[in-house]
Amino acid sequence: MPFYLIAGAINAVIGVALGAFGAHGLEGKVEDKYLKVWETGVQYHMYHALALLVVGILMSSSFFGETPMLKWAGNLFILGIICFSGSLYVTTIAGGGLGKFGLITPLGGVLFMIGWILFIVAIVKR
Repeated sequence: MPFYLIAGAINAVIGVALGAFGAHGLEGKVEDKYLKVWETGVQYHMYHALALLVVGILMSSSFFGETPMLKWAGNLFILGIICFSGSLYVTTIAGGGLGKFGLITPLGGVLFMIGWILFIVAIVKR
């Protein structure tokens, strides 16, 4: 089963839905600065949904196959979406009152970066 293709497509649908919700459902309900936080979450969500599609396409190819580095990259992109974008969504809904929960956002960013590094390593190894 092409897991990363499905995960990418599902995350793209979720990203579009959350983008629309932010633009239409949150306007006037949260401060403008938190709408920007929401938009950042959606942006990175969509970037990494597309990255998951690329991982899935590469893993489906005969040239790459299911390499461990690509699997790790895909898994880290998923975890990054959950931690980075998810924490920004929660921050927006909570109006910024999250305390230490906000520390999850940088962790998500680190997960994204490590995922991209592993993606690069997988490409270079081929």
